[in-house]
Amino acid sequence: QLQAFGGGLVQAGGSLRLSCAASGSISAINAMGWYRQAPGKHRELVAAIRSGGSTNYADSVKGRFTISRDNAKKSVYLQMNSLKPEDTAVYYCSADYGDYDDTTRWETYGMDYWGKGTLVTVSS
Repeated sequence: QLQAFGGGLVQAGGSLRLSCAASGSISAINAMGWYRQAPGKHRELVAAIRSGGSTNYADSVKGRFTISRDNAKKSVYLQMNSLKPEDTAVYYCSADYGDYDDTTRWETYGMDYWGKGTLVTVSS
């Protein structure tokens, strides 16, 4: 229902752009987001974007990553610049019925829909 694309291997300092589209069976979504999970670590909310375009970012990616969306295409994107080895993880796109001002719910419980992950590997 959510399909992510764009992962791969990149050198430190490089860039990648992740894309994700929601299938037609998913309706009435509002917020969309990207999570990541590195080996041995908990899942982390990397970035979220609400239906109106407001965004939130994890402190670790602020200034380097940009989340955007195309509502007509039910798609979400993550432009990742100045990548670091610690950005290595499986990245998951997600979508939610809610449009909460506070990201705590998404950080704690995740979003309603999840896509299969795409692996991003940043070499030093």
